[in-house]
Amino acid sequence: MQVISGPDEFHVDDLYVDLRRAVGLPLHLKCEGFNFAGSVKLKAAVAMVDAAERDGRLTPGSVLIESSSGNLGIALAMIAASRGYGFLCVTDSRCNTASRRLIESFGARVHMITEPDPDGGFLGARIGYVQRMCLLDDRYVWLNQYANSGNWLAHHGTTAPEIAKAFPELDVLFVGAGTTGTLMGCARYFRENRPSVRIVAVDAVGSVTFGAPASPRLIPGLGTSVRPQLLDESFVDDIVHVREEDTVKMCHRLAAAGFVFGGSTGTVVSGAQRWLAGNDATTAVAIAPDLGERYLDSVYQPEWVEQNYGSPLLV
Repeated sequence: MQVISGPDEFHVDDLYVDLRRAVGLPLHLKCEGFNFAGSVKLKAAVAMVDAAERDGRLTPGSVLIESSSGNLGIALAMIAASRGYGFLCVTDSRCNTASRRLIESFGARVHMITEPDPDGGFLGARIGYVQRMCLLDDRYVWLNQYANSGNWLAHHGTTAPEIAKAFPELDVLFVGAGTTGTLMGCARYFRENRPSVRIVAVDAVGSVTFGAPASPRLIPGLGTSVRPQLLDESFVDDIVHVREEDTVKMCHRLAAAGFVFGGSTGTVVSGAQRWLAGNDATTAVAIAPDLGERYLDSVYQPEWVEQNYGSPLLV
């Protein structure tokens, strides 16, 4: 029997899906969506909040503020409610309705950015708003997931060792690139402890993270319009960029096998499929950041898919 006092105390660390039966891929998928926040972002959120409390930055009366496209906002809203802080999530139109409502259900507020920054896109505009709010009111505490070392340290201390323990013969690990916290934590761990493991970063087409040109993206999660401060490409062995059309196709392919995952997972699996088609690997693992319930009005909505990508996509 497991008894918890706070919602951040429950998490499943050792659940993997063997995708050979589902989609014919020699790939194990580490499922990070089975916690009360519903995503891998809970690990980083807890690490960053704990550090801010230890440093004295978070005190009674503090209000957390963070830029998020959805999952980190949900995790912080949950932690803020559990620990007695206020929370303001700054997001944009790509944050789906389900995520916004879930954040608000914890008693947090959501501010929607409607106009992108000319240089930094929606992310740049979101960060600019956060910075202005912190200057106006000293109650606000910005954890800054894009530069906070707690983001990658969370995965260096948990996610990566969990994978290493479960797969002692691991050849390649596929990690989606958003803030690059998960990517950098895992990459640094394996460089230090199992340098033979290849680290493949999976990014969305339209993201500038690895120097590719910016273009519109509709699916939240992976990719960014501002290069992440946490990123150190020297720890990455290969990079795969995935079109959103391929993300949607993979999500539906997984769903047809009984697994409804989120858009980020569809991207990572699609990228892994392409990489594995051209490279040899006996043991491969990919990280699935979240599940699919928050994407029912977008990735899994036929009308949304047809409107944005064209009807033949799901034929």
